[in-house]
Amino acid sequence: MKKLLIVTTALAGVSAAAQAAELNVVSWGGSYTVSQVEAYHKPFTAMTGVKINSIDADNPATPLKAQAEAGNVTIDLADVELSDAIKMCDEGLLEPIDPAMLPAAPDGTPATEDFVPGAIQDCAVASIVWATVIAYDKTKVGDVMPTTVADFFDTAKYPGKRGMLKAAKRTMELALYADGVAPDQIYEVLGTDEGVKRALAKLDTIKKDIVWWEAGAQPPQLLADGEVVMTNGYNGRFFAAEVAEGKPFGTVWDGSYMDYDLWVIPKGAPNMEDAKKFLAFSTDTQRLADQAKWISYGPARKSSNALVGLYQDGKTEMAPYMPTSPENMKAPIWTDPTFWADHDTELNEKFNAWLAG
Repeated sequence: MKKLLIVTTALAGVSAAAQAAELNVVSWGGSYTVSQVEAYHKPFTAMTGVKINSIDADNPATPLKAQAEAGNVTIDLADVELSDAIKMCDEGLLEPIDPAMLPAAPDGTPATEDFVPGAIQDCAVASIVWATVIAYDKTKVGDVMPTTVADFFDTAKYPGKRGMLKAAKRTMELALYADGVAPDQIYEVLGTDEGVKRALAKLDTIKKDIVWWEAGAQPPQLLADGEVVMTNGYNGRFFAAEVAEGKPFGTVWDGSYMDYDLWVIPKGAPNMEDAKKFLAFSTDTQRLADQAKWISYGPARKSSNALVGLYQDGKTEMAPYMPTSPENMKAPIWTDPTFWADHDTELNEKFNAWLAG
């Protein structure tokens, strides 16, 4: 919140016209925010003169929700997960999005037909398809590289600590998948008391070996520091560590958890018109393809895929690293945003009680 306070203080006392020349955009930080700055922020500022104040948060939904509920909104846009977008929209905290404001594809295909299914919501528009995957240190796992979620849970075959997200979401699904539940049955099972017990029982099998993480930048660092030999985390972060930094990491796509990140505008955003212009600009075909030059998240528009080529190093093909690559989509777990909008609080209470037990 320090950055928000600095931005708010800097804006105090200036004219409304001057305020409209800036946007406060909250995202997740790290290599992901770098990709947004390069693909969206810089070209938008060059085109419009509107300055983008980029603000990092462990989960951008948290400060947005706090500001909206307090009636003191300084955020203009935030990048949030799908379940948070749906929940905050239902609570009346977000500005509705008219799909007519979104640009068509280069061939004239309307945005409503060009975005992948579920990417346009009542109060949100997706920019990326991302995945939570398992990554490992190739120098620490022996001669046979892990390829499955079962390998992640097998500390006899692959000794060493495991990194896991300290939250019910993405952790309990992974446990159920490891315990033999098919991806399309996971939420049906997790919606029962028996399913919750089953997920926690599976986590019990490696509980003593788990190093918990909470922010997206932590899993690659845990691997790099040798604190874990495998960890789950966001595929784009591992890509940045492996390709941009040369870390000896490999990725397990089995049981990958697929989700969207979406732009939302809070009710009462101080610079509403410029916020809408930025949202439309940053979700056009070219901009989404440009972001994929910087990080391995799949564009949320179909027309962007043909424009995705090499990483910004000019030599690395991006396709093999994309969650949407056919080779990486053999057994995905697609998030159920409605399930998590309804059950997030309840399941986190049970998860935290298990942690403390």
